[in-house]
Amino acid sequence: MSGIATREAYGQALVEVGRKNPNIVVLDADLSASTKSAVFAKEFPDRFFNAGIAEANMIGMAAGLAAAGKIPFASTFAVFATGRVYDQLRTSVAYPNLGVKIAATHAGLSVGEDGATHQALEDIALARVLPNFTVIVPADAAETRAAVEAAIAHPGPVYLRLGRSAVPDIYPAGHRFTIGRHDIIKEGRDVALVACGIMVDVCLQAAAALAAEGILAAVVNASTIKPLDAETLLKVAARTGAVVTAEEHSVIGGLGGAVAEFLAGERPVPVVRVGVEDRFGQSGRAADLLTAEAVGAAAKKAIDLKRRR
Repeated sequence: MSGIATREAYGQALVEVGRKNPNIVVLDADLSASTKSAVFAKEFPDRFFNAGIAEANMIGMAAGLAAAGKIPFASTFAVFATGRVYDQLRTSVAYPNLGVKIAATHAGLSVGEDGATHQALEDIALARVLPNFTVIVPADAAETRAAVEAAIAHPGPVYLRLGRSAVPDIYPAGHRFTIGRHDIIKEGRDVALVACGIMVDVCLQAAAALAAEGILAAVVNASTIKPLDAETLLKVAARTGAVVTAEEHSVIGGLGGAVAEFLAGERPVPVVRVGVEDRFGQSGRAADLLTAEAVGAAAKKAIDLKRRR
């Protein structure tokens, strides 16, 4: 494990962009030490606003700042950044298409021992259904830093999903990120493993194990879940004829749902989704739940479905 958590990279990126752009402001809901926005607050105290444990107010404040020409980053845990403030996201941010950037940390199962109430497994679904929203789930620190830059340049609202735990480096420093573009990290002909966030590295592990069995799996980093990269998805679907999606989220409404919906209408192929089934999480180690072995089994199932067609 050589990388850092995406939330750590986010905090570092905020300071870097803050030095270059005086219009960037940061808001937090009394969790700045955990979301890592505290580093921005230390350097730019006059551009940092702690809304306290009042997340709905924080989103309203961010909307007002965006309407006044600022570029606000609003940070809190993912369970609060979507579920607790959904009306504000919908009515105050999405509807007027304001450039509020929601940086949601501690997403998914990787909060581990914090348990079901703090494991946001529905946040991607909630964010991506909102008109005008862009949804980004970076795979590592370098991609997170680049995604922050891309979010600033993007005029509309952005949901940036970040994690608590350290993740391996996928990309080198200085990686360039483009909203709406997926990366084919590994080529393959038998099945395509399409992943986001921490599951990109898990899929690389699965691809290595599958290769030892003679199965060549492509690995795609689908870090932009909305908008999807139609060209890349059609390319890997046509080449392999079988797709597995992998995400640290419910299999309903997240990356798996988005990919399945798209391919069903454009290039129907078997799609097997790896993620959390229709249930809440539980306290424990995330690494024990979403594994390379699970992705490998899903890949074999997708290939079998392809052969039966």
